[in-house]
Amino acid sequence: MNYKPQLRKKYEEEIIPALTKEFNYKTPMQVPKLEKIVVNQGVGKAIADKKLIDIAADELGAITGQKAIKTLSKKDISNFKLRKKMPIGIKVTLRKERMYEFLERLVVVSLPRIRDFRGVNSKLDGKGNYTLGITEQIIFPEIDIDKINTILGMDITFVTSAKTDEEGYALLREFGLPFKNLKKN
Repeated sequence: MNYKPQLRKKYEEEIIPALTKEFNYKTPMQVPKLEKIVVNQGVGKAIADKKLIDIAADELGAITGQKAIKTLSKKDISNFKLRKKMPIGIKVTLRKERMYEFLERLVVVSLPRIRDFRGVNSKLDGKGNYTLGITEQIIFPEIDIDKINTILGMDITFVTSAKTDEEGYALLREFGLPFKNLKKN
């Protein structure tokens, strides 16, 4: 099984040499890499309707190609009728081939489907990681719009091995993430 996703080939053949040149790395092992992508969906309405978690988990599984796990609340909050260990969200952690395939579908197919899309913000977390908030799950082609009963948003976190925001930004820019202002941080 010698299958390699297109973005992985691009990383090995184009991105490593480009970043090595840009940041003057001594060895290709110093070049930051994408370690994982975490897709997280908060389903606060699931407190009232338990089926929403299962529906959201099925949708996220279809989007990512991997089974979603439920995230549980850590404490009781009486104002929200929330009890400890109630399912209130779902998440998927993508690594290796699935990660590259998801990133390619996100950049090439899903993000351009957002209405009035002008790029994503270029604010990283200080350690080279980036979180992208998406307001509607219907931008993904795997979702059948006719079967949707509630619109749910999600957070997509790109975890990189970059030491600085500048390196992380350069890596994600090379992967084709459409940042609003394509400038150096």
